[in-house]
Order: sequence, then structure tokens, then C-alpha cells
Amino acid sequence: MTIPHTSFRDSVERMFTHAAGLMDLQPGLEEKIRVCNSTYTVRFGVRLRGQIHTFTGYRSVHSEHMEPVKGGIRYSPDVTQDEVEALAALMTYKCALVEVPFGGSKGGLCIDPRAWNEDELERITRRFTYELSRRNLISPSQNVPAPDMGTGEREMAWMADAYKRLHPDDINAKACVTGKPRHAGGIEGRVEATGRGVQYALREFFRHADVMKKAGLEGGLGGKRVVVQGLGNVGYHAAQFLSVEDKALVTTVIERDGAISNPQGINIDALRGHIRATGGVKGFTGGDYREIGLAALEDDCDILIPAAVESVIHDGNADRIRAKLIIEAANGPVTADADAILRRKGVVIIPDMYANAGGVTVSYFEWVKNLSQISLGRLERRHEEARSRMLVEELERISADTGTNFKLATGFKEAFLHGADELDLVRSGLDDTMREAFKKMKEVWMTNPRVDDMRTAGYVVAIRRISNVYGSLGL
Repeated sequence: MTIPHTSFRDSVERMFTHAAGLMDLQPGLEEKIRVCNSTYTVRFGVRLRGQIHTFTGYRSVHSEHMEPVKGGIRYSPDVTQDEVEALAALMTYKCALVEVPFGGSKGGLCIDPRAWNEDELERITRRFTYELSRRNLISPSQNVPAPDMGTGEREMAWMADAYKRLHPDDINAKACVTGKPRHAGGIEGRVEATGRGVQYALREFFRHADVMKKAGLEGGLGGKRVVVQGLGNVGYHAAQFLSVEDKALVTTVIERDGAISNPQGINIDALRGHIRATGGVKGFTGGDYREIGLAALEDDCDILIPAAVESVIHDGNADRIRAKLIIEAANGPVTADADAILRRKGVVIIPDMYANAGGVTVSYFEWVKNLSQISLGRLERRHEEARSRMLVEELERISADTGTNFKLATGFKEAFLHGADELDLVRSGLDDTMREAFKKMKEVWMTNPRVDDMRTAGYVVAIRRISNVYGSLGL
């Protein structure tokens, strides 16, 4: 029996309304920020396999307080207008929270990408791009899509090429989408960006003893037991970085066909290879298999990372969740009803609008790179290396001249002489973004007695920034 729970759209609107109710907004401004500006439905036909197939797609523009608007395009048979509008709203608040100068948008195509071969998907994608372009729903200056569930670098490359063919005189055409392959105008670090952002968010959380105390946690990430739901792009990178770089123990991974558990920690790369080879986690020898995967959301752990789809934690299972800390790597994995239950239990939730903002942050870097027509670090990298080398050589000369004969550690010397390349700068910019946004949320959370959780604090920060923009526009 399916347990009824709050829809994703209702959850987003309830969470927004709760936060806005704690603020002193001008009359009518709350409604202006909340409502979706426009949603376009497109239906188009493509001749495939000897007949014409009709596809339905959506592109929702939630807020144009800043332009262009930004948001991914997902390919899924379950795409609905309500889902797209909720995701667009979340993009608005997410961009405002992390201070990325975009409005919020989102798109979706009702299609199962696994049902079509690569050539067919390309033809469908190019026609979808044409339909979006006709309505100015893809443009470097107005509306910039990105990958989402069911899409990736390949689809973004097709869309960018299709847009360029439609607008051959647009010198900024590559900036019409982000998430492209590196060789087609993409940026280093974009594929890992959302998972890397989850890692940086957790690192920042564990730098603050007062917020850790609220979750009943102490120490660092090392040795913390982590459950990950969904080993797609986001879940894989988050799990891999946390286990390899931060020495956390990923004790359970949940996928479509079940869950794998190992209290000693799972080898994430090995599991990913097994999933690619077999299509699921069943048969993986590095842990114990359970057929009912979603039941593992209730495993005893320190950190739970839902990294797949919306509404997996709802009022039917929230009371059985035993994680001390939940970080929402997916959009909307915790419903509004579940959120209230978990807060009463003392579970701390790092909200999606912050936790998975790595993707849009690095997309912003890619957009800037495309507009500037130059790779990050290209102008200054060798100059930086030369100045560092001058300093090292001078220190070594002083050592020889004075007879002290001190030696710089090899590891230090190599690291110091390495000029920052594009990936270094992307990671640095993402880390800085996640740290600064966390500090703004924490400030509201800890100083406003009416704000009792991090999600509400995030909404308050975002709404305040959006309202300030509208105020400067004279609204």
C-alpha cells in the first residue's frame, strides 16, 4: 500500500510560507516572490522508428528578479508541471541563498531516456531545443538550462550545438547551457560539482561545535557512519569524496533494486563498477544485500544522504529515521510533514537549497567562462608559479650562503610551486561559496529566536535577498 504524503510542490510552498511569515515583508511582496511567473508547455513530434512520436516538455520560469534565469532539464516519464514549477521555485531560493546572480527556472521532458537509443535521443533533444529557442526559453542572456536527472554532458552538448545553428551570429552561444563537456565549452569540476558541494557543506557543518551539538555529534567526519540513497552522479561523488578524503564510513548504499550494507565501510568505486556492469547492487560481494532498499533509510547512522528523488522521507517513515543528521543531496527528499516530525525528534537537516547548490554554483563559473571566452587561471597561473619559484630559490640561496642548510619539505615545495589551474579555482570558488552561505544561515538560525531550524534560516536569507532586489527595482 502506498502511504499518502505531501506533494513536492506543497512542501516547497509550505516551507516558503513558514519562513516568509517570520519576516516583515511589504504587503503583496510575499505573494510576488512565491508565485511562478510562467510555465510553457511544448508538444512536438519527431519521426522515429517509422512513425511520428509526440513528446511533451515543460519550461518553468519562477522568478526574473535577476536574469538570466537558471535551472536544469530532466528527462523522466514522471515529469509533471507541478514538479517542474516546484523545482523552479527551489532554484530561485537556492541561487539567492548562495549569491549566484540568476533567477530560478526548470525544465522537463516526459520521456524515458532508456527507451531510446543515442541517435534517437539526439534527434529528440535537438527538436526540443528548437521549441525552447522559439520561445526564448534557451538563451545566454535570458534562460540557461543545465543537466538534471536523466540528462548529462551529452545532452547539453547537443543543445548547445542546436542553439548555435539557430543563432550563428551569437558570439556567446556556448553560454546558452551549462554542464557541457570540457572540450565543448564546459568547465573542469562540473560533473563532480553537486557531490563536491555536499562534501564541502558537511565539512563546514563539522567546523561549528554549536551546530554539531544540536545534532548530538562531535569530532570530525572521520569514522562517521553514512547512509547514501542513490549512487547516481551526485550520490557517487559525495560518497567517494567523503569516504576517501574525509575517512567517513559509508555503511549503506540504497539503489533501485535494494541496499548493500557493510559496517566496516563500502568500497564506493567497486560498487559503482558493479552497478554499471549488472544494473544494480544485487550480487555485490563487498556487503550484505537487502531487497527492500528504502527500508535502509531507517538504519542507525550518523549522517543520511538522500541523493535520488523527491519525497522519500515522508510522514509514513519519518518517525523511524534514526540518523542524527540529514543532508539533502537531492531536491525535496524530505516532505514538509516529515520535516516537522524530524525536527521534533531533534534531527538536524541541512536543506537541499543549500546542500546541493554546488551544481548551480559551478554552472555559474562555466557561464562566466563562456562569456569571457577564456579558461579560468589561464592568465595568471604561470605568473603565480614564477613568483613562487623566485621565493623558493631565494630561500634556498639564503640557506646556502648562511650555511644553515635547511631544506624545504619535498611535498611542501611541490605544492607551493603549483599554480592554480581551472579545477583548483573551481573547487576554491565552490568551497568559499558553501562556507559563506552556511555562515549566513547559521547567523539567522542562532540569533533569531523564531527560527528553529536550518531550512527556515536558509529561506529567510534567500527571501530577504530577493526582496532587496525587488526593492531596488522600485517594486
